[in-house]
Amino acid sequence: MTLVLFGLFFLFMLLGVPIAFAIGASSLYALYQSGVPLMVVTQQMFQGINSFALVAIPMFILAGDLMAQGKVSERLVSFADSLVGFMRGGLSVVSVMAGMFFAAISGSGAATTAAVGSSLVPELKRKGYDPASAASLIAASGTIGVVIPPSVPMIIYAVIAQQSVSSLFLNGFLPGLAMGIALMAIAITQAYKRKYPKGTPLSLDTIWRTLKAASWGLMTPVIILGGIFSGIFTPSEAAVVAVNYALLVSLFVYRDLTLPQVYKLLIRSAMTTAVIMLVIAMSAVLSWTLSSWQVPGAIAQAVLSLSTNPYVIMLLVVAVILLTGVFIETASALIILTPVLLPLVLQLGIDPIHFGLIIVVGLSVGMITPPVAINLYVASSVTQLPLERITRAIIPYLLGLIGVLLLVVYVPILLGWSG
Repeated sequence: MTLVLFGLFFLFMLLGVPIAFAIGASSLYALYQSGVPLMVVTQQMFQGINSFALVAIPMFILAGDLMAQGKVSERLVSFADSLVGFMRGGLSVVSVMAGMFFAAISGSGAATTAAVGSSLVPELKRKGYDPASAASLIAASGTIGVVIPPSVPMIIYAVIAQQSVSSLFLNGFLPGLAMGIALMAIAITQAYKRKYPKGTPLSLDTIWRTLKAASWGLMTPVIILGGIFSGIFTPSEAAVVAVNYALLVSLFVYRDLTLPQVYKLLIRSAMTTAVIMLVIAMSAVLSWTLSSWQVPGAIAQAVLSLSTNPYVIMLLVVAVILLTGVFIETASALIILTPVLLPLVLQLGIDPIHFGLIIVVGLSVGMITPPVAINLYVASSVTQLPLERITRAIIPYLLGLIGVLLLVVYVPILLGWSG
């Protein structure tokens, strides 16, 4: 019956059925054929989303949308340019640094790509940067958006794996920083190879001026994460604080949003949240079905029978994560893979928080691997470039991010991991 379940799931996916309905329909049929009372479906759907931690998801999505729609991203780009724009190919480095700044606000890869891309693309074109390479770098920088806290995928993983959101957030900084450094190194190498121009001269006055302009945006992660780690409020409460702060800054400080625009953002954020919650609810049914059939344990034993070497097994796990990210978007892949792979890595002695970092970083790479590559589609929309051109240019950055993923897997101490 397990083969029937997965067979139907992949069939629905190939037919273009939305992921939530593909998961729900295949699970429903498998349970019906097994003679399980179908009341289990509604019970597990409710149980899957009955978590206080999930309150943070719509709030962080809304906070990121509010910041992205306003002028916060432009001010962050200007500040990053004042710091590193003087280098050869400095705008490339600015793309990554601005992505890291915005990642600490939005928790979303697509929002980070859109915010940084819309601010930087015109200037990159004007300075003579290769358009496809610039667009691919911005898309790659967007992957950091789901790794540096606050991170929506980390919240989802924490709920599924019953782990601490705060611990995941605390350990997400250095992997995100490592991703940024890797992308910067590749960008600088390409800048010298292509003889890109130097940018804005280094000036303390400019740094101070742009810092003051961007300070309201930069304070967002300080307030959110400082409040969480100091114990003032929980991650869910921090998300609500983030929304109120974003509204305050956008409406009364920068005054770059109007109430009708805020209303539209509320509708858009609610639609995004509804999709995520439906996927979580349906996936809870799938997880219960697989657990009741003891599928995760069987998969763990099958993989362990292939090799007793934990390094080899973790390489297989990484391959599964990367391959899944190619075909399924991040949240859905996370919900499907976590209950299947977590029992396996626990048998290897891997801490669940460490595995959370591995799976989030691994699936973030899927944001730039077609056909399901949301960041590439966003970058293509912002730059008006064909997806094929951006996809070819993304390869060096893709390899760099996979290298960081392997570092997270095999050398967690160097990344400051604390279980």
